[in-house]
Amino acid sequence: MNQDRFAGIWKQFRGKVRGRWGELTHDPRAVIDGTRDQLAGRIQEGYGVSKDMAARQLRDFVRRNRNWDLPNR
Repeated sequence: MNQDRFAGIWKQFRGKVRGRWGELTHDPRAVIDGTRDQLAGRIQEGYGVSKDMAARQLRDFVRRNRNWDLPNR
C-alpha cells in the first residue's frame, strides 16, 4: 500500500469524525466539510493520487456541476 492510499484512508476517517462532530454540535458546515473530506479521501485512496491532485479533482468537479437542479422534497 503506497503512502497516498494510506493518506486517503486516514482522510476518510478524519472526515467521518468531523461529520459526526458537526451532527453533535448541530453545525451543518462541519458536516459538509466532513463529507467533502471523505470524498477527497476516497479519490485519493481509489486512484492513488496525491492530496493536492485529489483536492483539485474534487474542486473541478464541484465547479463544473454547481448548477445541478436539486429535486423538490
